[in-house]
Amino acid sequence: MIKNLVIVESPAKAKTIENFLGEDFVVKSSYGHIRDLEKKNYGVDIENNFKPAYQIPPDKKKVVSELKKLAADAKTVWLASDEDREGEAISWHLKEALKLSDNKIKRIVFHEITKPAIKRAVEEPRGIDNNLVNAQQARRILDRLVGFKLSPVLWKKVKPSLS
Repeated sequence: MIKNLVIVESPAKAKTIENFLGEDFVVKSSYGHIRDLEKKNYGVDIENNFKPAYQIPPDKKKVVSELKKLAADAKTVWLASDEDREGEAISWHLKEALKLSDNKIKRIVFHEITKPAIKRAVEEPRGIDNNLVNAQQARRILDRLVGFKLSPVLWKKVKPSLS
């Protein structure tokens, strides 16, 4: 049984962080986002309060499957994506896609890849900041609903390739 599974965004960070944390920790990468809005209907149910519909893209299915197996075996899953709204959303998507309960996860953030910073983050875990997650979801939904419809107009009227 894995005692602690730490999930980071970048595979380059994983090995270094694992060395800092020691043998009680396994560190794996999500390789960034693991879910996105579906293509159908822009991935947004406009009739149902703009509810987003997410899917795991084909190129992420293997990563999600591996993380799901490791998470099921772990006592605690540490979500260590970046602290911005995008990173917070990645942690939330991991929680949802891996079907993790709140009592099994701990959210940690750090601003540098140093042993003291990583150790301090583990000593000061927090929950997922739903305000940041909601901000990211709103931005992504607006990108789909406004951006996809407005971009072709901009290309014709102003300049090609504007977004």
